[in-house]
Amino acid sequence: MNQPLILITLLIQLGVAAAVSSVLGRSRRFKVLLFHEDRDIWEKLEMVLSVGGPVMLGVLARGTVKNFLAADVSFESAILLGVIAGRTAGVCGGILVSLPYLFMHQYMNLPLNVVAGLSAGFLRELAKDREAIWSFSPLFDLSIYRWIRRSIAKSLIDWQTSFFLMILALQFLRLQTREIFPSYTWALDSPNRLVRSAIYIATVMTVAIALKVLNNTRIEMKLEEQERLLLHARMEALQSQINPHFLFNTLNSVASLVRFDPDTAREMILKLSKILRRLLKKGDSFAELRDEFEFVDDYLDIEVIRFGKDKLKVVKELDPASLDVVIPTMLIQPIVENSIKHGISPKISGGTIYLRSQVADGMLVIEVEDDGVGIVEPGSDVSEWNSPLRGAGIGMANVRERLNVLYSDAARVEMESRTGAGTIVRILLPIPRAGEMDGVNYDLRSNSPR
Repeated sequence: MNQPLILITLLIQLGVAAAVSSVLGRSRRFKVLLFHEDRDIWEKLEMVLSVGGPVMLGVLARGTVKNFLAADVSFESAILLGVIAGRTAGVCGGILVSLPYLFMHQYMNLPLNVVAGLSAGFLRELAKDREAIWSFSPLFDLSIYRWIRRSIAKSLIDWQTSFFLMILALQFLRLQTREIFPSYTWALDSPNRLVRSAIYIATVMTVAIALKVLNNTRIEMKLEEQERLLLHARMEALQSQINPHFLFNTLNSVASLVRFDPDTAREMILKLSKILRRLLKKGDSFAELRDEFEFVDDYLDIEVIRFGKDKLKVVKELDPASLDVVIPTMLIQPIVENSIKHGISPKISGGTIYLRSQVADGMLVIEVEDDGVGIVEPGSDVSEWNSPLRGAGIGMANVRERLNVLYSDAARVEMESRTGAGTIVRILLPIPRAGEMDGVNYDLRSNSPR
């Protein structure tokens, strides 16, 4: 093989390694496998198939298409699998990518690739810090410079330099095997020293570039994980804020009944215990709409006891198609509480709470209406109540903040209020598509068990 063709092949080989790594990095499942360092045997085999499958096809292409030599990166992929997934993955990957060699009668490539994967797997186990694996740089001259600096200070060889030397040693073994068994071993080689040096360099660069591309994917996953944890922390803070607020108001209602109506107070406490059982279910950030309305029913039972059946009435107009939609927990109750406190309670004759839900234009529409005194302040513009949800107390502010955290601009809150005529609070939420609340997308919104 002429020397210019070998050099061109080596350059294309670097591009093939980067392209295959980039394609794998777009797979959501492969990202999950890559992110978790401690994998079981099935996850390792899944990673072997993900990496080894395309590489094996490249080996077949090299054997059947003339001058398609750059497609064969089986040796480098065996090293890659060993160093990122361990000895088992390295050995299995070395076997998988070597299967086409058997049909080409290039039998020595199979043990060479197995040894490469096994050696990389052993070296992985010697890494005290797994991040050293991912920080292996294709700019190996800088790695050597850093090693010299550290060696002067510590008099030892670090892991990255060991990995660099191991790749060179494995490539040396491969080329020596080709010289001994030229008919049974495939590898790029040249008698020219400069070209042979380029082959060694390209082998290291191919592995390093693949690691660098996959490491960028890991960094993206880490950022997503940090964002998810931050979202959970914020949601937990909001949830812990609203629960004491709700309990404080409810216990005040119970306290007002204890002296003059103990039986009713006892019934109220039983209702409250049922609510507490729901509130103490940690991790439930989302629930079906029907469950939320059941929770609101328990709360309204307490309020009806406190106000009297004649002064507080409840009318529900719920579209059955809307009841299976998943929404944030504790979303409706604060609005109902606000309607009672600021709309019904000041009205001497009492009033009615209307609860409505429907699906319209791909959105879930939830309405809480009361025919109370209204909550618009004198002289204020009703339009000011729309868009940014305003309202008295912690509960309403909490609703606004939680919707902003979870949906950003995708959710809308509208309020219409007229003095003496009542108030309507309308929440419009996007309906999750099929599967959107599962897997990673679900994790971004909730930490509830699946």
